[in-house]
Amino acid sequence: MSTNESPSPAKAQIEIHARVPDYHPDGPTTNVTDPNDPPWGVPHALVTWVTSVVLLAVVPLFVVMPYVVYRTWFFGAERPEALLADKNVIFVSLLGVIPTHLLSFLVVWLVVTDRGRRPFWKNLGWSWPLNFGPWRSITLAVVLLAVGLLMTLIFGGSETQLDQLLNSSYKARLITAFLAVVTGPLVEELIYRGVLYSALQRAIGMFWAVIIVSLLFAGVHVFQYFNNFGVIAVIGILSVSLTLVRALTGRLLPSFVMHVVFNGVQALILILQPFVEKHGSGQQAAAGFLIKSFSRLLG
Repeated sequence: MSTNESPSPAKAQIEIHARVPDYHPDGPTTNVTDPNDPPWGVPHALVTWVTSVVLLAVVPLFVVMPYVVYRTWFFGAERPEALLADKNVIFVSLLGVIPTHLLSFLVVWLVVTDRGRRPFWKNLGWSWPLNFGPWRSITLAVVLLAVGLLMTLIFGGSETQLDQLLNSSYKARLITAFLAVVTGPLVEELIYRGVLYSALQRAIGMFWAVIIVSLLFAGVHVFQYFNNFGVIAVIGILSVSLTLVRALTGRLLPSFVMHVVFNGVQALILILQPFVEKHGSGQQAAAGFLIKSFSRLLG
């Protein structure tokens, strides 16, 4: 009697599944790491952050330079103050933030994937945790907006550099709104709560990682709001909140959605503000004041 029995269909199916890994869009599961135990270290994370800051300072200058050369060639040399107040210089420099964000995204991709050798989104924790869904992110973002509005109404403050940029032209408002919703939250979350926080929390623990990342994120925005304590305080609260959500959930997607909602509401108000403030009396004037307070929170 032969002992070589053919395997049953059920057993054969189990063996096939044991040999063939599950399909994942980003690649094999063996390349996926815990977002809190990333394959990159603190040096790579710091280089990513420094590179993003340098790009933000340099790329817009290169983008606006041809226009400055054009003005100088046809209209003669101008004082730096006049150039900085030129609405076209402001608009083109804001446009220059788009390639800045794209280059920053490329840097993040190179670090996270090791030039394409590792999955991207999964290593960053781009998913929803079981205990923190989309509605919690949206609700928390709205709460932060309400707190921010209250603080700006209480503390007031002088006109910020961002106010001056927004008041230069309506097209400057439109491009700022675009950056605040489409590219800004994505790139900033990938850099700060994605690459930087993940490496720091493994090296020095959650507590200090939250503090350092929150300070770095708030610090790069201080220049825009240096003469308005209320807005700086709100940016600080936002930074800590976003980083704490990333730390406590172990995922990056909730922080990103919070950031998009926080900026998105203000971007919409930013676009509508000139129409609301067109009339300067009664309820419309009060609404215009509230809108201006909201627009200053844009981080």
